[in-house]
Amino acid sequence: MKIKLIAIAQTSQSFVQEGLEEYAKRLKNFVSFEFVAIKDIKNAKNLSKEELKKKEGEEILKLLENGDHIILLDDKGKMYTSMQFADFILKKQNLATKSVVFIIGGAYGFSEDVYAKSQEKLSLSPMTFSHQMIRMIFAEQLYRAYAIINHLPYHHE
Repeated sequence: MKIKLIAIAQTSQSFVQEGLEEYAKRLKNFVSFEFVAIKDIKNAKNLSKEELKKKEGEEILKLLENGDHIILLDDKGKMYTSMQFADFILKKQNLATKSVVFIIGGAYGFSEDVYAKSQEKLSLSPMTFSHQMIRMIFAEQLYRAYAIINHLPYHHE
């Protein structure tokens, strides 16, 4: 199975980038993992929220391929414990899902076109995190899921 994480914009916070790189390196032991950051939208400050979501959505849709199982990281999505998320990932693997794409939206969420293309929504918390921080938090939870699946002494229950 291949897992891709798509996020809006590059991060300017070095600790976020370093954390993401650390978990991406660890994930390579278990799964093909790719992180893609969409370039900042030009003149974003001059766009309405809806226009910005639409432009971000267009860039997201360009990165998707036929057959991708698309999961949006969305505050209205289903929440899992770390153990449940590990089961979720294992089920995707057992179903021979070829490619799972998790997407982190911008500050205002996703366009209707991106919602329409997705199969599932996942929430990491009822709290709000910056779309910069969430990439590192998600990568850690994905690594944790693989540590649980592989019985590594990383997760303590």
